[in-house]
Amino acid sequence: MTPQQVALVQASWQKIVPIKDKAAELFYGKLFEMDPSLKPLFKGDMADQGRKLTAMINTAVVNLHQLDGIVGAVQDLGRRHVGYGVKDEHYDTVGGALLWTLGAGLGDAFTDDVKTAWTQTYGILASAMKGAAKAPA
Repeated sequence: MTPQQVALVQASWQKIVPIKDKAAELFYGKLFEMDPSLKPLFKGDMADQGRKLTAMINTAVVNLHQLDGIVGAVQDLGRRHVGYGVKDEHYDTVGGALLWTLGAGLGDAFTDDVKTAWTQTYGILASAMKGAAKAPA
C-alpha cells in the first residue's frame, strides 16, 4: 500500500467512527442479504458482534502504516474463524459488504481512490487471515 492509500483509509475511517454502531448494523444487514447462509455462523448478541467488528477494524486501520505489527493478530483471527465455520469464499462476501457499508456511510466522500485504498487494505488483511486458516496448526 502506498502512504497515500494508508492516509485515505485512516481519514475515511475517522468519518465512520462516530456512526460505528450504525455502520456495523448496516454491514451485517448487507452481509446477510448477500448470503443468508452466513447468519447461523453468528451466535449471540449482534450489537456486541458489531462492536467487536468495529474495534478490530479500528485496530487494523490505526496500525495500517505498520502492518507487520498486527499481522500476528490478524492471522490468529483467521485461525479462529475456521472454528466458526468460515470458508474462503465468505471473505469475498464480507469484502463486498464492507465496501458497500463504507459507501453508505461516507456518501460522496467514498471516492474511487478511497474505494481502491479500502479494497487494497481488505485484500491484504483477508489474505493473511485465509493463509493462516489453511496453515497446519
